[in-house]
Amino acid sequence: MDEDQDGQSLERGLARALARAGLSAPADLTRLTGGATMESWRFWADGEAFVLRRASSPELMAHRALDHPAEAAITRAVRGEGVVAPQIVVELEPEDAIGTGFVMRALPGTPDPARILACEEPALLLRQCASELASIHRLSADALPASIPGMDYREALTGLYKQFEEAGGDRPIIALALRWLSEHLPEPVPPRLVHGDYRIGNLLVDGSQLTGVLDWELAHLGDPHEDLAYACMTVWRFARIDRPAMGLGTLEAFFDAYEMAGGAPVERARFDFWLVYRTCWWALGCLRMGATWRSGADRTLERAIISRRTSEQELDLLMLLEGEAPEAERKRALPAPASDAEPRGEATSGDLATAISEWLATVKHRMEGHDRFQLAVARNALGIIARSSGGGAPVEDRVLAEALLSGDMTLAEPGLLARLRRIALDKLSKDMPKYPALAEARHQWIGEA
Repeated sequence: MDEDQDGQSLERGLARALARAGLSAPADLTRLTGGATMESWRFWADGEAFVLRRASSPELMAHRALDHPAEAAITRAVRGEGVVAPQIVVELEPEDAIGTGFVMRALPGTPDPARILACEEPALLLRQCASELASIHRLSADALPASIPGMDYREALTGLYKQFEEAGGDRPIIALALRWLSEHLPEPVPPRLVHGDYRIGNLLVDGSQLTGVLDWELAHLGDPHEDLAYACMTVWRFARIDRPAMGLGTLEAFFDAYEMAGGAPVERARFDFWLVYRTCWWALGCLRMGATWRSGADRTLERAIISRRTSEQELDLLMLLEGEAPEAERKRALPAPASDAEPRGEATSGDLATAISEWLATVKHRMEGHDRFQLAVARNALGIIARSSGGGAPVEDRVLAEALLSGDMTLAEPGLLARLRRIALDKLSKDMPKYPALAEARHQWIGEA
């Protein structure tokens, strides 16, 4: 890594932590790509590979149900019960002066979604993922730390309403989803351990073999259907949205494998509720990223960019809920897109953003590791600026959102679904035009090949 002051401080603090575990100072410390929420650093000590998982700022942990000591305790507990979770070797302490977190022994395999979804035996991997999830859900509460929180469904939904208001309360599609959730809230089931973030990207895979389950920071006691649904969200299927179960296969195969491995029978209505809930949860989580960046608690580029991924989840929510509309509304033609003015004269802000992006592409070969990832994120940001410079129809509408939230307006309202579809298409086309579900929505809604 670069020998700047921050890098040297990290190495010194990590060396102090490793010494408590009887390990040598770190070598080849390298920031792994991704990790807008938590940092991950890979390094070597005494001839073995390890990974540091940390939050550099206490503010990043302020609103989390689990702090790092609790996450470490849960990870140790589930590993002790046979789950393929990492082995934690030492936790950071305040005197290390490098934030909070812990060091894990590295497991084989890759978390890279592109490589995982291109594996030779996706059906085999899907069965393993289902089996491991069933094992997690069978764990006795007696084997888990007392610090693990429980989930009250109604309280959790109230929390989403609060987040929506804090974010402005002006996104009609999210309001539509919140109203649907309040009308379909299921009765509680006996609580089981829920991983909370079980998906492609948080799993390690070697070939077609599941080798590790990572990131237990959202673990809680709740409804196992939440894990099943979250794993199948469109966003976590990446380019394989044609495979509804984790981007690997069919829902039927996923559910069958889960039940054969000892999981409780899957109730489709519960699965559907949690699919909408977690999609709405992530939409609001993306929105909050913008506020976090503006507050100064985390000024990373990834944090700002993820806030623009709200439009991905708004599109997904509309595709999940549009079946509630009458057939005539589902067949209604969409209004024309907002037209962008053709630029003239001097370079526009969009032109300048494009020019900078093109220049960054010429220096990409000089970057490696996390810097190369950051460069890609920066080009993504410039693309958003360029595509948004011409204006377009507004996506915020407090009056409409309030009408949908209260139930005074539904998808039976003539022309509403078509209007929401147009908003979702136009916004996502500017924010994340390569999002795989966008092409599917265009095909379904406007017949575009």
